[in-house]
Amino acid sequence: MKDNNQETPKTPAKQPRHNHSIDLYAAQCGKCFKWRLIDTQEEFEEIRSKLIDEPFYCDRKPDVSCENPADIEYDATRTWVIDKPNTPKTPEGFKRTLVLRKDFSKLDAYFITPTGKRLRTRNEMASFIKANPEFKDVSPLDFDFVSPKIMEDTIPDYVVRKASSNGNGSSRSKALKEKSESNYQ
Repeated sequence: MKDNNQETPKTPAKQPRHNHSIDLYAAQCGKCFKWRLIDTQEEFEEIRSKLIDEPFYCDRKPDVSCENPADIEYDATRTWVIDKPNTPKTPEGFKRTLVLRKDFSKLDAYFITPTGKRLRTRNEMASFIKANPEFKDVSPLDFDFVSPKIMEDTIPDYVVRKASSNGNGSSRSKALKEKSESNYQ
């Protein structure tokens, strides 16, 4: 029988979980260098896939010009990542998803198949396509698993970074602090 005057032992509190998902897509104007929000991942991938041959300009968005203020400013209020220009669009029916590592060292690229399976390598994609003949028109080369570059100057202060693998200590270390939510671009 439990004595009502005794305190119940408490389990240690867990560290809060932070939301590290992409919540905004943006493109930088090739003329004025202002950042413009892009409505969908699909539209962003379309712009990104042709960026070298067809640079993005403000007037590509309806009723927007270089004279308008930027939609968003590049600053440390969120973590920014920059995708490689001309990365191919994700084939129709598939979805590219990026997972940020806890230490913010990199993003891992995955593709979600139309059947819901999460694949992380071209070899896995090749096996999936081989096992699912309805996707025979899709090539593993249509999928780019390259990770976007995380902009170091926008990584939150609460993140503890590991020392670089080459031992030169070029990665900065940060003390762990409470912070509400981290977003990245």
